[in-house]
Amino acid sequence: MGVPAELVRTFRWPDWLPIGERIDTDAPWTVEGGLALLDSAGGALLDRRGFLILSSGTAVSVANNWLTIEPPQLVSALRGGRVDAGLVSCFEQRLPALRRIDHTLGGGHVGTVVDSELTLVTNLLSSGSYSASTGRRLFAVAAELGRIAGWASCDAGLHAAAERYWIAALRAAHLAKDRGIGANILKSMSLQQAEAQRLDEALALARAARDGARQAPARVVAMLTIRQARAHASRGEANECEKLLVAAEEAMSRADDEPAPSWAAYFDEAEYCAQVAACYLLMRRYKATDRWLGQTLALQPDERSRDRATYFIWRADSVLNLGEVEHACALLGEAIPDIASARSARNRKRLLEVHDKLSKHRRLPAVQELQERLKPLITSAA
Repeated sequence: MGVPAELVRTFRWPDWLPIGERIDTDAPWTVEGGLALLDSAGGALLDRRGFLILSSGTAVSVANNWLTIEPPQLVSALRGGRVDAGLVSCFEQRLPALRRIDHTLGGGHVGTVVDSELTLVTNLLSSGSYSASTGRRLFAVAAELGRIAGWASCDAGLHAAAERYWIAALRAAHLAKDRGIGANILKSMSLQQAEAQRLDEALALARAARDGARQAPARVVAMLTIRQARAHASRGEANECEKLLVAAEEAMSRADDEPAPSWAAYFDEAEYCAQVAACYLLMRRYKATDRWLGQTLALQPDERSRDRATYFIWRADSVLNLGEVEHACALLGEAIPDIASARSARNRKRLLEVHDKLSKHRRLPAVQELQERLKPLITSAA
């Protein structure tokens, strides 16, 4: 069943079975409802199904509730041990390291670590004593941990687990009264829906994310705007996509002029160029894709090796569509070390897709040489 022996030892029968439970999207938007979802998300790592389990339209309904329901007022919790501001700061300071591990090693490596951290924070929220302001900060930490855990699950191909984490994380962001974190979660959900070919829902989620955070810093606005542009591109709506790309460029031009939350720091010039390229790749404008990806790879930080692999694969796909077979082989060759080091199911799937396209050129020496180098990766991805 693909369940690691470590999980079999840790959880009793039948709790380690990779089946999961229904996601309770009808839970009330209250502290109690949010805590219940966080508690159930703590075991989402076991939900190893590689397909979506929320029915069509459910995620959009959740997003609409997030937009319209007023967050409840948090009051001081008087239960178990005291959770002070210093302890919350410790959790906040660990988040950048978890993001970096994910960016470098991929979701297959970081998922267990983030899940354990989320379980600890959830237990503190459920059984600890804290002030209202400390509680909001702790819910914000839970929301960001849930977002990272969801993204790690999605990257590892565990889509049901990703949904479970993100639904719980959105509730936590709501209780924290942090629109930016909530919008970033919806942005992630939008991409998952797009990759599952639920294009209407992908657009609705991207639009809700942007509408819910219009007062956010310019860097966040640019990030959310370009995700909506990408949703339009996936639907073949070029005019709408181009208009949003102009708006994203304007917001990005102001990004360095105002502070942004730490979770948005990754959306730098390299990532901006990559997301513009993604839009053009979806619209089959391959020369523009190649140009933007060239800028992306020139700017890409070394620590974001998983994303660098993604962009090499995208660029190989674009130049292959331009008839540049040897160039495509060279680009895929550059991606091999990063693909091998990161446990990213999404990148391995992309690799297989471009590999299949190269099969029609199998007689070329460059293709034959590349196929020999790719054999270990192709075998493990199949």
